[in-house]
Amino acid sequence: MNETLKLISNRKSVRKFADKKISKDDIDSIIHSAMRAPTAGNQMLYSIIEVDDQSLKDRLVKTCDDQPFIATAPLVLLFLADYQRTYDFFISSGVKEYSIKEGIQHRTPGVGDLMLASCDALIAAQNSVIAAESLGLGSCYIGDIMENYEIHQEMFNLPEYTFPITMLCFGYPVGDYTGRQTVPRYLKEYIHFKNQYKRLKQADFMEMVKPIKEKYFKSGKYTGNSENLGQHFYTKKFTADFTLEMNRSVQKALDNWSGVE
Repeated sequence: MNETLKLISNRKSVRKFADKKISKDDIDSIIHSAMRAPTAGNQMLYSIIEVDDQSLKDRLVKTCDDQPFIATAPLVLLFLADYQRTYDFFISSGVKEYSIKEGIQHRTPGVGDLMLASCDALIAAQNSVIAAESLGLGSCYIGDIMENYEIHQEMFNLPEYTFPITMLCFGYPVGDYTGRQTVPRYLKEYIHFKNQYKRLKQADFMEMVKPIKEKYFKSGKYTGNSENLGQHFYTKKFTADFTLEMNRSVQKALDNWSGVE
């Protein structure tokens, strides 16, 4: 296994960081790596906000479901799906007048454009994670940044055609990071298919979750009154308050992306 594959295979989320600054050179390398990620049509439909204002980091602890390590992370990067810059570029290039001349219906960014920009942003984010790992830095994704859309829009002065699709905390891990076991995943045969999608049956699900159940739920204790792992995830994740807020927040953002002016 080469060094890159080892980094990918051994990567774990880090939520406790050493009180040690990250050098400017390393931050520049992380950003550079993000910007070298594959991107749709080389349009780079994303922006990256480095959050170094401590008051903003402290507030993010609360708006992202009370995660205190956000405040102590030496580096916090907010990745935006960003069609605002591209649309502004279009307008500055006279596309409204050009559309009239050519008989083309002028439109504003739509939900498909949002999904494409989200892909761009997430691919760039993962490049930054691998770059950080190679520099001895740990990281943790904060998907909760998709919640509280209106608050985050105000905090970061986000225009209409942007969406905070993910956030990353970086820092030097505390403790024996390399000795920590990786988190088990579902078995490969239930994730990797050839040519066509495969719907799973009840027996398949029992096998699929075995690695996770054996690692974390040997006692059979699940959330609340849950009787199995499916009910546990449904209760803890799918119907949890933060998930309901995420869906409300994303819908609010989608309302801005009508697609036709």
